[in-house]
Amino acid sequence: MIEITKDRIDVARIIAAVSDSGAGGIDVFIGTTRTKTQGKAVVKLDFEAYEPMAIKELQKIVDRAKSQWPILKYAISHRTGVVEIGEEAVVIAVSTAHRQAAFESCKFIIDELKKTVPIWKKEIFEDGDVWVAAHP
Repeated sequence: MIEITKDRIDVARIIAAVSDSGAGGIDVFIGTTRTKTQGKAVVKLDFEAYEPMAIKELQKIVDRAKSQWPILKYAISHRTGVVEIGEEAVVIAVSTAHRQAAFESCKFIIDELKKTVPIWKKEIFEDGDVWVAAHP
């Protein structure tokens, strides 16, 4: 499952989507809006995406991950629009037979998402805003 959504992400739904009786491990990454970036107070984030291309790119990343690790199931949900402090901006879940593959494949997916997927983030501060690079 891959989705781009304006709605709040239901983390339990994402985890349920990757549940599998053959899974010995489920790894979940939850990216949330934090209160500060580089020492400056953040009020909220605003995400934009070129959705058709973002979904295609996410599928390419998952296909690459599946070629490297024995992924049973995966689920990715990324928000667009305003994401308030403490809310989830992205949730990635992966199930595998063993924990190490779950950890490694989930990390690979979020790292690659930040590099190649056309999703842009605007950080909104009390005194203005700035569009930032997708990756740290």
